[in-house]
Amino acid sequence: MSGIKETRDFFLWCISVIYLIAFSSLYVQIPGLYGDNGILPAKLAINSNEISSWEELLEGQPTLLRLMPKLGLDIETGMDVLCILGILISFCCVVFTTARDMVSFTLLWMMYLSLYQVGQTFLWFQWDILLLETGFLTILVAPLNMQFFSSHHHHDKITMWLVRWLLFRLMFASGVVKLTSGCPTWWGLTALAVHFESQCIPTALAWFWHHLPKWFLKLSCVATYLIEIPIPLLFFSPVKSMRMFAFYTQILLQMLIIVTGNYNFFNLLTTALCFSLVEDDFFKRSKVTKPSTIQNIFNKSVSLVIYSYLAYQTGKQFSLQVSFSPSFEIKSNIAFSKADFFKWLEFIVPWTIVLGAVSLGYHILISIVRCLIEEKGLIWKFWSFIQCSVMATAAIAMFSISLIPHTVIDQSSTKLIPKPIFRMNEKVDSFQLTSSYGLFRVMTGVGGRPEVIIEGSNSPDGGWKEYQFYYKPGNVSKVPPIVAPHQPRLDWQMWFAALGSYQHNTWFVHLIYRLMTGQREVLDLIQHNPFPDKPPRFIRAKLYHYHFTGQTPKDKWYSKKDWWVREEKNEYFPALEKDNESLIDYLRRSKILMTNNNKKTLTGLGFCVNYIRQLIGQPEGFSFVITVTGTAVMANVFGLILL
Repeated sequence: MSGIKETRDFFLWCISVIYLIAFSSLYVQIPGLYGDNGILPAKLAINSNEISSWEELLEGQPTLLRLMPKLGLDIETGMDVLCILGILISFCCVVFTTARDMVSFTLLWMMYLSLYQVGQTFLWFQWDILLLETGFLTILVAPLNMQFFSSHHHHDKITMWLVRWLLFRLMFASGVVKLTSGCPTWWGLTALAVHFESQCIPTALAWFWHHLPKWFLKLSCVATYLIEIPIPLLFFSPVKSMRMFAFYTQILLQMLIIVTGNYNFFNLLTTALCFSLVEDDFFKRSKVTKPSTIQNIFNKSVSLVIYSYLAYQTGKQFSLQVSFSPSFEIKSNIAFSKADFFKWLEFIVPWTIVLGAVSLGYHILISIVRCLIEEKGLIWKFWSFIQCSVMATAAIAMFSISLIPHTVIDQSSTKLIPKPIFRMNEKVDSFQLTSSYGLFRVMTGVGGRPEVIIEGSNSPDGGWKEYQFYYKPGNVSKVPPIVAPHQPRLDWQMWFAALGSYQHNTWFVHLIYRLMTGQREVLDLIQHNPFPDKPPRFIRAKLYHYHFTGQTPKDKWYSKKDWWVREEKNEYFPALEKDNESLIDYLRRSKILMTNNNKKTLTGLGFCVNYIRQLIGQPEGFSFVITVTGTAVMANVFGLILL
């Protein structure tokens, strides 16, 4: 059996890169999103009560930003401090192996949690929550790096197992919720015929993928179900080749999502989680003891049976049929009913809990046995046993509280969880240690992707000009960009806003007002301001439906120069002046007009932070993230070459 020393080290390096991306991406957006002149000033989202003890800091809203007044800093500058420190620490973790320890990852997790607590709607994404849960597990995975002690331990397999369990929960839930949601496109296997066009920020390759044959897109839905629902069960297989099969299918899915959509660091983070399935021999550096002939035959036989069963059930449950007339295609339709699926789910979820418990118990037992057998000397055996016991206790606790969000997909299974676990989960709920997941639950944009277009004018009767965002669709001739791993949070929320109304997206009203007043910090988040000299008198927003242009001249929306075609649907936000009484009244009630009353008094630390902000300026987000992350990665590679 191969070890996981290099696997663990590579996982820690990956998380370091992702933290660096997350902090640098958020840093360039703080003034426009969370500054005193931003869309959602962070000072309005924080508990302003003065704290006098660590207990008060941890209660209700655990964020280091509540300490900033004691340092003479306002909340906006405090967010800058946390982001800068996060960038510096994660940069060091990427470059230097010794920096990737428990202390560094604890600081990174605390700082990102602190930012999340005041991030409001712009930071309430599943990948931010996933990063927090992964970040906490990384604290357990990382070494303490104490002198005279090894940086690798017998309990590493216990802590890395927690990462594997998180990956299982993420993928399994993501597959299941597509069916439990009752979305007709997922049940009709037509979701991917809509997805590439309607996703938040598609890439140029999404245009080509959207025009693939319909039967292939339906078959791709089948493959998605296969990869996300049954295959994750193989994560816990004792047969290594089956785990590797599961690993490669997950990597394939993540790579396809990366090339067709801009999902910031989410797919990189999921890919990092996937490395919990591999061992050191994957990196081709460690010697592996080959299994005996009998064991090899047994492993291959079991694998063949499992793969055959998966293939048989896939063909049966999705009615797969190969047709050559009039042309080649593989027909597919879901053959089971909703009642059948919910019945199966009620059966399988409790067994996933049993599977997880048995697998964790096995890893704990093996780790304890090895520390008692392989360590030399009674003192070292005892020390290693203590470490294993502590990490085993932590792993059992994390596994236990994770069952609560895990069983969200099947409420009947929640009854199996002991009540003390619920009480324990309530005490740590504000720390985001564990959460429920479920991506692409419902496919939006059927009949055309809704898109909000903001316009300004100096007359209500005409002369309307569009504000152009950096990344989201607007100009129909603009090539769909590559923006990942950066997340343009305003562009993302504009996509969500188009799915509803401005009444349910109150931040949108704040955005409109900031544009009316020509607020520089907010305008820096937008690529083209059609009124550079003076803000317009009136601003309105219209709702359009966008479609990809056709692929051939016979198609309805064929175009040689445009990527999109759009049609106006209705008014999204009425034309208003900045002095509109109802608007002013709303802004006063939401305290947006009260955030600029106090002048900043800079301390030495505040002056340094503001100087860094002025020195960097307002770079375009994608370029900044790639520059910072690329520099760290190249420094690491250069260091490895020298070694």
